[in-house]
Amino acid sequence: MSNAPHVAIDPAAFWRDPYPALAAMRREQPIAYVPQLGATLFTRRAHIVELEKLTAVFSSHQPQGLMNRLMGLNMMRKDGAEHIAERKLMLAALGPQPVRALWEPIFRADAQRVLDALGPQRQADLVAEYAMPVSADALRALTGLSNMRWQDMDAWSQAMIDGIANYAGDAAIEARCHAATAGIDACISERLSELLRAPDSSLLSVMQRAGLPEASVRANIKLSISGGQNEPRDAIAGAVWALLAHPEQLARVQRGELPWRRVFDEYVRWISPIAMSPRRVAMRYSVDGVTLEPEDRVFFMFGSANRDEAFFDEPDRFDLDRADSSAHIAFGAGPHYCAGAAASKSLIAEVALPAVFERLPGLRLAPGAEVHFGGWAFRGPLSLPVCWG
Repeated sequence: MSNAPHVAIDPAAFWRDPYPALAAMRREQPIAYVPQLGATLFTRRAHIVELEKLTAVFSSHQPQGLMNRLMGLNMMRKDGAEHIAERKLMLAALGPQPVRALWEPIFRADAQRVLDALGPQRQADLVAEYAMPVSADALRALTGLSNMRWQDMDAWSQAMIDGIANYAGDAAIEARCHAATAGIDACISERLSELLRAPDSSLLSVMQRAGLPEASVRANIKLSISGGQNEPRDAIAGAVWALLAHPEQLARVQRGELPWRRVFDEYVRWISPIAMSPRRVAMRYSVDGVTLEPEDRVFFMFGSANRDEAFFDEPDRFDLDRADSSAHIAFGAGPHYCAGAAASKSLIAEVALPAVFERLPGLRLAPGAEVHFGGWAFRGPLSLPVCWG
């Protein structure tokens, strides 16, 4: 075990709001072993940006890790040439060029369809009734799982997310995760045979045509669902809330003085939807007086790094005038930089955010609404009651 100083947390309070505890760690114990999580946390941006690149020490390969056990061995849990080869296949389907040419028009049509149904209601929970279906429909297209209902996409994604963050070992959470992966596998099996006859540009089809072993195909599709549903869902709803809570900044965006991409960058810096990435220590290594031992578990806390006072001025403020918002590391800072980043930016900044404010004029928080966030490894609003018109 590392000799990092021990810092105890209240798991329930940390789930409700991790930022006060993380700020204290950055200030006092930036490398800290948290016994409730069974891991050594890195909380400062400078450490994470440097160390995430040292894959020989901080390995993504975690044979006993929750993701491997519950979802299969995907590219996120591989390093070196094996990771690069699978990453290239991901980018062939999800890179900037196919996103612009193929996927963004589909994102736009799906978002407009959801808004067509939503508009006459005059009130809604934007998490459940807009962000969820828009994110899930995008993911159905990207993965090739057109046979999956958007409701299942969201529910199964959440079950996997809960499973891979289940460091307390809750048996019910693990059972829900297994049920979700079984449902996904059934949908994959059905689509694989169809795509052999009629291949397309989806991630499933691209990996199948490249001859990737089926176990890796299945694991990478589950990886795409686990991050590709919750991150856009939470960022869409969270960014809408941030703008509604800062009406003077919203007005400037709507006047065209600030771009929607700035909203995206500042929101995912401020509240990172994917706020942590785990690593296994592969060899003895020392950092700033802390010695890590082989097989230690390390968490790179992206959400903390994005509020690091040493890098960002007044980091706890949502501020669209911030010049360095795009320096966030919400997608990572090393060779495992999220392969779906281009799709996420397109869906959220180019489609979902401008569309909801354009199509729902007078959008505002519902009277008396309280918006609560949850999560420390994955974080987003639990609901977003709004009205319009």
